Amino acid sequence: MATEVKSPLTLRKMTQDDLLGAIELSQEQSWPHRPEDWELFFELGEGIVAELDDKVVGTIMAWRFGEDYATIGMVIVTNEIQGQGIGRKLMQAMLDQLEGCNVVLNATQEGLPLYAKLGFVPCGVVRQHQGPAPAMPLIELMPGERVRPVGGSDEHLVDMYSKASGMDRSHIFEALCRDSSAVVLSRDHEPVGFALLRRFGRGRAIAPIVAPDLDGAKVLITHWLGARAGKFCRIDVVEGLGLSKWLEAEGLPCVGTVTTMVRGKAPMPQEGPQVFAIAAQALG
Repeated sequence: MATEVKSPLTLRKMTQDDLLGAIELSQEQSWPHRPEDWELFFELGEGIVAELDDKVVGTIMAWRFGEDYATIGMVIVTNEIQGQGIGRKLMQAMLDQLEGCNVVLNATQEGLPLYAKLGFVPCGVVRQHQGPAPAMPLIELMPGERVRPVGGSDEHLVDMYSKASGMDRSHIFEALCRDSSAVVLSRDHEPVGFALLRRFGRGRAIAPIVAPDLDGAKVLITHWLGARAGKFCRIDVVEGLGLSKWLEAEGLPCVGTVTTMVRGKAPMPQEGPQVFAIAAQALG
């Protein structure tokens, strides 16, 4: 049963010193985020905390992508005082802070009613696949196709990522690459996709995955799952591109879904490679 808030509740800017309290909140919700995951999110974004009696009882974070877009995530209120409008206060405070931006988020079923009241509308679905990586057979490559490590001449990958997502992803791509292994899919010596493998939560996340088509996404995923056979992996798959059904058949099950919602104008990916799996549910 929730405890009624009687002391004054304070909303303020998140600081580095708040991360310990934020980690405790995510652990209370059984979220998998490590301290290192929180630190990366904090480095790349901005946050607001709800504070009660000198204790962090709620969090929200946002990440800006260029001048026009932002994502919101890590919206948490401690179980003890849920249902008292604190989540709405955090959301409204962050939306005020992001005024002028089109805002995207991935909503759990529980969060959908609040976000709808705040003007968000559904625009997609993300399916969370995770578990021990299945042993993957060698996949037959097309003539002229190969998978190789990212090299010094691959600076244009960040542009590929931004065009595929419809948002400027330059700063997040650089940060993710810093602590990731990365491979490129090339066809006739021309890079057409990539996939990163990085530490996240309970093991490794293959995130993001950008590919020219479903077959290309399968090639990239097969590379990383084959390298991690038997070890925990997670892939947050964009629904509607055929990847989720294939992963289920290969033995990496879907354990949940979130609804992608937007307040304002939805991102418009450019023609070419597509985002098959997102960087993280918070980051989009």
